[in-house]
Amino acid sequence: MISTSDFKNGLNILVDKEPYQITWFQNHKPGKGGAVMRVRLRHLKKGGTIERTFKSGEKFESLSVTRQKKRFLYKEGMNFNFMDMNTYEQISVTTELLGGMVNFLKENLEVEAIYLENELIGIDLPIIIEMTIAEAEPGIRGDSVSNLTKMAKLETGAHIRVPLFIKQGDRIKVDTRTGEYVERV
Repeated sequence: MISTSDFKNGLNILVDKEPYQITWFQNHKPGKGGAVMRVRLRHLKKGGTIERTFKSGEKFESLSVTRQKKRFLYKEGMNFNFMDMNTYEQISVTTELLGGMVNFLKENLEVEAIYLENELIGIDLPIIIEMTIAEAEPGIRGDSVSNLTKMAKLETGAHIRVPLFIKQGDRIKVDTRTGEYVERV
């Protein structure tokens, strides 16, 4: 059991029978009454964030979250197949579990699978990945004050905004958290 005095960022706990991770906390002592702990929690399965206040000394059940290295192999219908880097065992993951990450999955990409009590709850991509531009319109320069961008299609089929000087066949770095162009390789 974990007490509010043991809270720290990244701690995984069970709140109202749901798995959460603490992303921020603050001990607060109001002028009247006992101390309370203000906490921002991220749901481990759904990804949403909530803010809660707990009385000092409240107890919570600790959760065990593990990470395992996997390699993306191929897409089969609506499922994505990964291989465990240690045991070479293959697992199939649905599109619903991956969400927007499917736009950045390319063959042989190493990812981290997140397990909560031995149940797969998500996949973490590297923050920055290199991709090839499959299609890009030619950039037309004009009189401009700010940075101009255009749409380009990546090798995975995803569309992102890139600067005008990027052309088909260029290798670029993409931030997988935001889906934005970072730099040309």
